[in-house]
Amino acid sequence: MNELTDKVIYLTGGTRGIGFECAKAYKAAGAIVVPVSNDLPSVEACKMALGLEDVLPGDVAKQEDVRDTIQYVLNKYGRIDAVHNNAGIANPAKPLQETTGREWDALFDINLKSVFFTTKHALSALRASRGSILNTSSMVGEIGQENHAAYSATKGAMNALTRSMALDYAPFGIRVNAVAPAGVWTPMLREWNAAQENANDMEKYLDGIHALGYCPEGDVVADVCVFLLSEKARFVTGTIMPVSGGAELGYRRSFLS
Repeated sequence: MNELTDKVIYLTGGTRGIGFECAKAYKAAGAIVVPVSNDLPSVEACKMALGLEDVLPGDVAKQEDVRDTIQYVLNKYGRIDAVHNNAGIANPAKPLQETTGREWDALFDINLKSVFFTTKHALSALRASRGSILNTSSMVGEIGQENHAAYSATKGAMNALTRSMALDYAPFGIRVNAVAPAGVWTPMLREWNAAQENANDMEKYLDGIHALGYCPEGDVVADVCVFLLSEKARFVTGTIMPVSGGAELGYRRSFLS
């Protein structure tokens, strides 16, 4: 269970949901994990819950925050072995013509431009460590999603970016991969579901879209992330790894009928 012993992992969006589960799994696998989040209440909560030495406040949409938090890690630990670009937002839930310019910019700044910032400021360290980059994508980047056109666009772009980065950085021994979940029970999804008038039906629907028959917790994604950052995946790069229970094989809409 020590696949990541002493690896230093810089993890964005690491204090809630899938990111929190990844932080927990990375620590359990022996890594030194440094989550970064702009959700200040969860920064302290994550630090206490996981007993982490460093959980840093920072907004990944701001280049200076990314630069400063990466430099903090380098100053303290002397290296970075992996960058996990997990921070992301899914709002707004509306079709493209109803999406505002501000909403569009926020989605692309947080979900995509942040990867540009982390790569720009961590690449030298990753070259030195022959490290890894891992991006949290989504199945919607491949199959689309109703009323989430802008969000789906960011994830489709992330998939293309992942593959291109894998080619660019392979000569330096840097592997670049992505994980692509479908539905995952995060605190955000539970809050959204609880607010729906048909919450029970929606829960059944979210279970039913997965061929394996249930909507998982974030730990199933974290387990795959541990693998992709470990030496067991040393010959894996440019991969968009589904962690989706077979959802991409076709939504089973008859489940609710």
